[in-house]
Amino acid sequence: MTSEKLGDTPALESGDRWPTVVASLLVGSAFFALWFWLLPGWLGFRVETAGAARWRWLAAIPSVLGFTVALRCVWDFGSTGRGTPAPFAPPQRLVVVGFYRYVRNPMYVGFAAGWIGLWIVFGHANPTLIAAVAAVALGVHLFVVFYEEPTLRHKFGTDYEHYCRNVRRWWPRLHAWNRS
Repeated sequence: MTSEKLGDTPALESGDRWPTVVASLLVGSAFFALWFWLLPGWLGFRVETAGAARWRWLAAIPSVLGFTVALRCVWDFGSTGRGTPAPFAPPQRLVVVGFYRYVRNPMYVGFAAGWIGLWIVFGHANPTLIAAVAAVALGVHLFVVFYEEPTLRHKFGTDYEHYCRNVRRWWPRLHAWNRS
């Protein structure tokens, strides 16, 4: 197993990394813009929450934490993986740092926690929306299983297989996986 394939950054000038970090942050920002500015309006999310139960605001905590995890993953894709979260400009190195040491798909898990928190805060967790979210979650799972994982297996081979044997797809580990 080469450490470079497992996400360790070789000793390169920090300037060599900046183009991919910037590209990753731009793609990540566009993705966040979709989720924060376009999708909420389409789903009918409004800030007017007069009369809402005060306890619902507690859901802002996991929401902020979830979106923070996703943002950190975008950073890791650029700084360690030398790519972006977008399939058309994927990381060139296997990203096994940060939250990726706990779960294989922390960006998806972070977004899920973030959106569940927002639905609770804004009171939109109705049966129709829950069914739609379940359908989207199934679609994401199928995308991961039938596209992302085979692509990563092909690209990173035994290093990715070793990673998969030690880090679960959706359920985080209690302790970070140590490659050595």
